[in-house]
Amino acid sequence: MKKTNEQIDKIIYEALSKEEAEFYDQLGEQNIIDMTLGVFQGKNKNLYILTFIMAFVLFIGVVYCGVQFYQAETVKEMLVYIGIGFFCMTGVMGIKMWHWMQMNNNVILREMKRLELQIAASNSQNK
Repeated sequence: MKKTNEQIDKIIYEALSKEEAEFYDQLGEQNIIDMTLGVFQGKNKNLYILTFIMAFVLFIGVVYCGVQFYQAETVKEMLVYIGIGFFCMTGVMGIKMWHWMQMNNNVILREMKRLELQIAASNSQNK
C-alpha cells in the first residue's frame, strides 16, 4: 500500500483530537526565513543573538580591513590587514555554519515530533 505524504497527513489529521491536530499543523514544513528565525527561540536564544551580533561585528571588520588594504602604502601594512580580514572572514563563516547546523538540528527535531505523532495516531487507530 503506497500512500503519498499528503494522504498520510490527512489520515493522521483525522485520527487526532482538535488540540493534537493544531499541534500537528504547527509541525509542518517551514520556509528558510522561519527556520532562520526559529534558531533565535528556545533556551539558548541569548547565545544565538550574541553570536549573530559577533558575526555582524566580524563582517564589519572584514569590510574595514578590505578598505584599509587598498589604502595601505607598504606591503607590511597590506599583509597585516589581509591577515586580520582573513581571520574575521573565517570567524563569520564559522558562526554562519554553526547557525546552519542549529537550523538543521531544529528541522530534525520537528521531523521526530511528526514521527511521534504519526506513531501515536497509528496506535490510536489500532485500538
